[in-house]
Amino acid sequence: MNETLQVLKTRRSIRKYKTEQITDAELNAILEAGTWAPTGMGLQSPLMVVVQDAETIAYLSKLNAEVMGKPGTDPFYGAPTVVIVLADGTVGNWLKDGSLVMGNLMNAAASIGVGSCWINRATEVFDKEEGKALLRKWGIDEKYRGVGKCILGYADGEAPVPKERKAGYIVRV
Repeated sequence: MNETLQVLKTRRSIRKYKTEQITDAELNAILEAGTWAPTGMGLQSPLMVVVQDAETIAYLSKLNAEVMGKPGTDPFYGAPTVVIVLADGTVGNWLKDGSLVMGNLMNAAASIGVGSCWINRATEVFDKEEGKALLRKWGIDEKYRGVGKCILGYADGEAPVPKERKAGYIVRV
């Protein structure tokens, strides 16, 4: 089996991270993969915001936990890097475009031994006033909407065992 297909089959969401930060070379490789995700009509509507400072990550985690209705929890599982994927909400394919970026980020991370997990509720967080305030602080137009947060870091423990693929996953017509 070729290397790409092997990565696609073995990548798993990691939910426990070491505190050690990933290297700049690893981060740059992962981010570059995100820039090569396909987008509708080639419009490249997504943006990636990289957060590695603990204070901002803690604030984002707090906002995410509140949207989940689970204040006081850490939905980022201690990951030292968060890549927020946003996309221009005025573009018809904004959510799909950003989702493809998220997929590229996670698959690229797996290919170089970095753990990742898609954290939901970016849309809700960045549609709230607190999220819009962060966009303004970062100099990002409020037309950008949250797609997902890709947490990155080194796995602390073994990756989860994959589930069997369901019967009937593929229908040929």
